[in-house]
Amino acid sequence: MIRRAIVAEKVFDLKSSVVDLVTETDKAVETFIIDSLKSRYPDHRFIGEESVAGGIKHDLTDAPTWIIDPIDGTTNFVHTFPCVAVSIGFSVEKQLVAGIIFHVMAEEMYTAVKGHGAFCNGLPIKVSQARTLSGALVITEVGSARDPLRMDAFYKNFKAVLATDAHGIRAMGSAAINMCMVARGAGDICYEYGIHCWDIAAGAVIITEAGGYICDPTGAELDQMSRRFVGGATKEICTQLCGILTHLTLERD
Repeated sequence: MIRRAIVAEKVFDLKSSVVDLVTETDKAVETFIIDSLKSRYPDHRFIGEESVAGGIKHDLTDAPTWIIDPIDGTTNFVHTFPCVAVSIGFSVEKQLVAGIIFHVMAEEMYTAVKGHGAFCNGLPIKVSQARTLSGALVITEVGSARDPLRMDAFYKNFKAVLATDAHGIRAMGSAAINMCMVARGAGDICYEYGIHCWDIAAGAVIITEAGGYICDPTGAELDQMSRRFVGGATKEICTQLCGILTHLTLERD
């Protein structure tokens, strides 16, 4: 569905800002995923990006819950930029236990179940062994907000990362794909402020099962509803990054 639609003419609507986009394909993919899962797991709960945007309540409880981003990278999708993913995380008792991310145009399926490792198209993947930002490849995003507070923090963090002699900064336009790049060792660390639980639920499991480390940007344990995260190859590189970031406290999911 997504592969066909990405090359077709698209009509999109705006959500929280002029750069926060949604298409009919987002909505159709989410409906398909939720309907398919409900038919097998009628007692499970669901948190979907477009359902939430449509006003459906999305409290995270102890119940088994599927956390869904039907198209992570909608702006990429609208512009036919090929970094587009479907992201599905699974939470039990508010703990993330499984994740699936499908990088659509690359035909790469990333999967992980807690305690069983991480895979891409069935082959095991591992994070790099980077312990310092010096020489690292760092991945982040601007996000869809353009208010002065967030933009100021973004610029400060960008400059702080470059001052560590990091080899570079990348942005794929999809938090899910960014996290997969860290999980497979193609990037060393990623961070972002302003994301939502559906952006990171699957990726958090995939990074940790690939041997990596996930935390809040303050260095505390990850709170999947706090709308911010750091995920890297090792605890050491994450701790270093957390120590130089300008932090933002955002409205919770």
